[in-house]
Amino acid sequence: MKLSVVIVNYNVQHFLELCLRSVDKAAENIASEIIVVDNASSDNSCAMVKQHFPQVKLLENKDNLGFSKANNIGVSQAKGTYVLILNPDTVVGETTFDEILSFAEDKKDLGALGVQLVDGTGAYLPESKREIPSFKSSLLKMLGVDSNKNSYYAKHVNQNEAGTVSVLVGAFMLMKKNVYEEVQGFDEDYFMYGEDIDLSYKLLKSGYQNYYLGTSKIIHFKGESTRKDVRYLKHFHGAMEIFYKKHFKSNFFQNTLIKIGIKLWFLVKYIKLSDAAIIINERENVLYVGEKNIAIDAQMRRNLNFVKFNSFHKLERYIQKKNVNEVWFDESFLSYSFIIELISYFKNKNLIYKIHSENTNFVIGSNSSDGRGEIIDLV
Repeated sequence: MKLSVVIVNYNVQHFLELCLRSVDKAAENIASEIIVVDNASSDNSCAMVKQHFPQVKLLENKDNLGFSKANNIGVSQAKGTYVLILNPDTVVGETTFDEILSFAEDKKDLGALGVQLVDGTGAYLPESKREIPSFKSSLLKMLGVDSNKNSYYAKHVNQNEAGTVSVLVGAFMLMKKNVYEEVQGFDEDYFMYGEDIDLSYKLLKSGYQNYYLGTSKIIHFKGESTRKDVRYLKHFHGAMEIFYKKHFKSNFFQNTLIKIGIKLWFLVKYIKLSDAAIIINERENVLYVGEKNIAIDAQMRRNLNFVKFNSFHKLERYIQKKNVNEVWFDESFLSYSFIIELISYFKNKNLIYKIHSENTNFVIGSNSSDGRGEIIDLV
């Protein structure tokens, strides 16, 4: 078997369903398997997987074991030469897996491979490629300062190009299974956050190279699989302390500065913290790009404008002419790959986007990198 896709899920049923439908399309011509490890979700995630994806290997944990341990459990069951660690709040294109496997096959020193991530608005997520977080770069990031000389992000590789980087994000990491096992996978001292930095660093220390493939693009509804709340801050705060303690020897003075820096970051983020859902009571000028004969509530249908454009420029002209403020994309008419490109193309148009996946009765999207996404039932 070529590829095992491992997805750790916790209470994001609808996002997981969208993710699995896109993964099914991407894996269509590849000898592969999908493994979902559920961390004791209280929603209907497991029932949904059993009903709609009987081919998926579902591992149901009795407790929430965290991201690291759950992924290690999933990989231990994997039969593929390659394993892909994938977040449930992602959407991949139909050609994504072909692209990453083709690239990986040519790299004898492959540690992990990541791709370009964009959020639900189409905005590029710079954490797609990062540097090892030094004390100075981490402190500057915590203070909201981005320095080219001491950047937290890998700026030597262009967003749309390919190259070696130090750190990849755990939302999408492709590795050979034997390499994952050689470095002992994710460190289970991390419950969530920081484990991707730790694994990336372990791969580098073991003589491997981590690669970023900017020509492949996926959506990451960042903030969905782990809600942005005080618990998130505490986990991230703890993860940074674990990382520095494990990998960097320092004196008392530097340890004190690191702890102060992390605590300052925590306080700043706590003050700025916002986790409000996107609520739109009156939907005006909503454009549905796809088939008009979809099953949909009659009242909602009256509020939608239906078109079947598959051209960037025709769609752009229509949006401008009709003052559209929200666009729903029909995956039965447009491919996931094309939808990802459209959302990325229109990223600066101040539009809200939703995806309607074939054979589902909901649309789903997110209007920010940090806020909660929105799920709308169609019937």
